[in-house]
Amino acid sequence: MTSTIAPKPLRDLLQSGEPHALLDVREQGEYNAAHIAGACWLPRRLIETGAGALVPFSGTRMVVCDDDGARAKLAAATLERMGYADVAVLDGGLNRWTTDGLPTEWGLNVPSKEFGERLFEQDGVPEVTPDELHAWLAGGEELVLLDARTPEEHAASTIPTSRSLPGGELALRAAGLSLGGRTRVVVHCAGRTRSIVGARTLQRMGVPNVYALRNGTMGWSMAGYELETGSTRTAMPHPAENEDAARRARALADEDGVRSLSPGGLAELMATSGTQNVYLIDPRTREEYAAGHVPGFRWFPGGQAVQRADEVMAVRHGHVVFACDGIIRAAVTASWFAQMGVPHVSMLDGGTTAWAAAGRALETGFPSPAPDGLAQARSDVPAVSPVELRDALASPQPPTVLFVGTSRDFSAAHTPGARWLARGWLELGVAGLVESRSTPVVTTCADGVQSSLAAATLRELGYERVSVLDGGLAAWREAGLPAEGGLAGVASPPQDVVPTGTARTPAEMMHYLRWEEALGDKYKAGR
Repeated sequence: MTSTIAPKPLRDLLQSGEPHALLDVREQGEYNAAHIAGACWLPRRLIETGAGALVPFSGTRMVVCDDDGARAKLAAATLERMGYADVAVLDGGLNRWTTDGLPTEWGLNVPSKEFGERLFEQDGVPEVTPDELHAWLAGGEELVLLDARTPEEHAASTIPTSRSLPGGELALRAAGLSLGGRTRVVVHCAGRTRSIVGARTLQRMGVPNVYALRNGTMGWSMAGYELETGSTRTAMPHPAENEDAARRARALADEDGVRSLSPGGLAELMATSGTQNVYLIDPRTREEYAAGHVPGFRWFPGGQAVQRADEVMAVRHGHVVFACDGIIRAAVTASWFAQMGVPHVSMLDGGTTAWAAAGRALETGFPSPAPDGLAQARSDVPAVSPVELRDALASPQPPTVLFVGTSRDFSAAHTPGARWLARGWLELGVAGLVESRSTPVVTTCADGVQSSLAAATLRELGYERVSVLDGGLAAWREAGLPAEGGLAGVASPPQDVVPTGTARTPAEMMHYLRWEEALGDKYKAGR
């Protein structure tokens, strides 16, 4: 039986130096509204796919929490089946935590957001307002505008004339921009963090006249200026892994206390992964990672790693190692983590080049281990083809179709008449949608993964006639069958997806940006 931990002993654990992981298994909207500081968000529906990356060592002391303990107990049981040996549930969840007078915070990726605001306040990162930038652009000023987000975010909507240069690539590729001595360089993201971190990185790499755009694309939009959609300016400047850039990157890594590992030293650290949490991160581009990476390293672009540090590692006292193809990107990303207070940060000196030169093999492609339990679920639960499900839905006794993916996926497309039930709530909500355990049930999702796991759970609960749509909605659409959209039948607003960037309403943008800025208030005295 899973053990429990009361709120105040958990508080003491969080304040101690003991390695641990606190996982909040609620949906994203619930976590965003309020959570315990230090908790990593891992919704119950993603435990089988995400726990191994966040907590690689199965002997880690782990605490699971939700609002009242119900979903946390189910999540803990899943973790124990996966081999985690020391799992406890927060007794009474956040309800009891707040009843006992203990604090919470709100927002996503708070450690990263606070880090950006600390850099802004303590290092005095210069910023430019949307009005000032608009005037510079209208006046034909000598200017380079860089979008530090992902290429996908850039293409969705960006500031006119901006070019995509993700934050993890800035230090390596800025020299390829042929910047003149008087050229202003403005870095922007959707809000604040990646623009501030990117601007500060360029400053430390010796680039002059660097600014962060105040409040990014959200600030630009709120100021009344139009955003551009469909930009194709995603080709990045040629890498500049030159001696001067490498020297500067190594110097800032040394200044921030980043440890440098040889290939042999990295191999020794990797050999300890059975006794401690070792996080191996490759911060390069997707294409470079696929072409060849050190085996065991996970792809997480540098700019996203600093933006979502709590999605990289759940055990703060674990060891995190960054490796690129040389020095610059690994050194800069590692320095960000060291500045955020992560105590054990290293880089592979010379990256994949040094690893291969030492006679060690590289791995190609994208390792994609199947979610824990997926093979068994697919073995235990019969699959129906899209055509078979279509025919069953037209029969006198059609099955109940449950869509167990996200509300966003459900809204985009679902089989006619399907009901949405997030997998994280499956055991707690299925009785309200399926009248008896003898009712035929077909589970679906976008691609058939979550629905296979959900179908296996329903079988364990005693539902006798459960099957899964083979290939999910992707296969249904590929077969040319009609689908419905929208949130028909969803009684209350979904809490599993939080809008980001300019997908927010103006009021949401104002609220979010004020929250981000307020994270830096504690550092203002140091300016």
